Amino acid sequence: MLRLDALRAIYPHLEDCVVVTIMGAVAAELQSLGHRPNFFYLQHAMGLASSMGLGIALTRPELKVVVFDGDGSVLMNLGGLTTLARYRPANLVQVIFDNESLLSVGGFPTATSTGSDLAGMAQAAGIPRTAMVHTLDEFVPAFEAALAADELTTLVAKVEAVGPKAFVTDLPLLENRFQFRRYLKEMKGRVSA
Repeated sequence: MLRLDALRAIYPHLEDCVVVTIMGAVAAELQSLGHRPNFFYLQHAMGLASSMGLGIALTRPELKVVVFDGDGSVLMNLGGLTTLARYRPANLVQVIFDNESLLSVGGFPTATSTGSDLAGMAQAAGIPRTAMVHTLDEFVPAFEAALAADELTTLVAKVEAVGPKAFVTDLPLLENRFQFRRYLKEMKGRVSA
């Protein structure tokens, strides 16, 4: 399965979610499908997308938060899984695109290429809903079920080590930050009203 195909298949579901992506291929591919002000591309902070998503999910429980992560990023901050499990925000879905490599920085293999199981690690950390999928036909219903569930979920999607030509987004970092902040503020006004 290609990550871009997976993102394209669920893109319509992201309209009403707060979305945080890790740097590199995930961010570039999601933006290539069409930027939305509810998307935050976490650049230059490898390993911290789940931490940012957790903070948003805890402070804004009325919003559904989706974190798009990578295997290298999660392995860089394995403590993020135990922290997610400790706080268990019911409104958070973490999708880990596992291509078994650090594609954005040269394609070096990660520990998942030799058998480390991120879904198993998430489950052992205490995350209540975990799954691993290998095909687009498995991914779409698993993602839809995770969105519909009122429970913290980590979904590991095995994808090919193929990415975009460039691993950066066209949107300037500060503009993305200000757009995203305005979006969150506007959503707070709508939910409170």
